[in-house]
Amino acid sequence: MSVEIRYGDEASPKKRDLWGAMKRGWLGRCPHCGEGRLYKSFLKPVHSCECCGEEMHHQRADDLPPYLVIFITGHVIVAAFMIFEELVILNTWQHLAIWAPMTIVMALALMQPVKGAVIGMQWANYMHGFGGEADEVADLDRYE
Repeated sequence: MSVEIRYGDEASPKKRDLWGAMKRGWLGRCPHCGEGRLYKSFLKPVHSCECCGEEMHHQRADDLPPYLVIFITGHVIVAAFMIFEELVILNTWQHLAIWAPMTIVMALALMQPVKGAVIGMQWANYMHGFGGEADEVADLDRYE
């Protein structure tokens, strides 16, 4: 019986371009090849890339994209509101008529690109099945 021991870079998977994968995801493209579509509907990723065959069904971009969209939208809208409030005097209903639709439109416009960037980040970091191995919990009972 022989045991193969690997050290350092030999043991770790090949590095993937994080920012390139996130950019391709932001643009709605496959984080692997950049050619195939990432979505089959508004926020539903394709099962696998039509060009390179990379499987996307195991991605787990569930909660992070909405949190990031809320964070970005909140900062932009509140900053714009504060500046606008100093320049123009408006009633409360006028502010509501301006800022509520802007908030909704901005959040909807950012949701798909942000989710794509998160999927790209997961792919680049070999997370949630993008590494070729299943993300399963080890059977700890066999060590007892």
